[in-house]
Amino acid sequence: SRHHFSDKDLSKFAPKPKLRAKTSLEFFLNHPVIFKMDLENDLCPTIAPFFGYMGIALAMVFSNVGAAWGTAKAGHGILLMGVQSPDLVWRSLIPIIMAGVNGIYGLIISVVISSQISEPQGGVNQYSLYTGFAHMAAGLCTGLSGLASGICIGEAGAAGVRSAGRLNTEAQKGYKQNSRDWRKMRRAKETANGKDKMFVSMVLIQVFSGNLALYGLITSVILTTTNYSCE
Repeated sequence: SRHHFSDKDLSKFAPKPKLRAKTSLEFFLNHPVIFKMDLENDLCPTIAPFFGYMGIALAMVFSNVGAAWGTAKAGHGILLMGVQSPDLVWRSLIPIIMAGVNGIYGLIISVVISSQISEPQGGVNQYSLYTGFAHMAAGLCTGLSGLASGICIGEAGAAGVRSAGRLNTEAQKGYKQNSRDWRKMRRAKETANGKDKMFVSMVLIQVFSGNLALYGLITSVILTTTNYSCE
């Protein structure tokens, strides 16, 4: 005889749906304490200052990473060049100075942002989400521009100082070995002039590489002028 099963009986054999674990973002957004949004005043949530302070952190971290990268890369090239041409070490410190300026840019924009983050008054947040996003964007502009500038300064500076040092060494060898041959002396003099031209080219590259961080700082200053106060 055939067995007739009802829908209720068949549901027992149906596969049970798997429970989907909540992602960290869903937990963060749905948590009543961590992320509490006021639907009537969504421009001024309690988490708004988080984005402002994140802008400060991003500006400082990325700018200092770029400064450290440029200093380490250029310093490595300068020390290697100084073994054969120690007289050029002081002239070759320009990449170190240019890389360190990127960290100063991050410090400047961090001070500007921190001065504009207002404290809660009477338990009510006065710092808007609009201003927080603007400050976070300002920090990213300065930080990432400083990072890109530092990498460019370090790579170009290391190659420039080592090239100038090599030309200087070859010129000195030419002067010593060919002091009586005027043709070879002339060639050694041209090599020495090439060293100076190489140094000037390296300085120009450093200047335009440093402009990248300056452009980010200017953009960040403009972004920090946008402000919406919760009153």
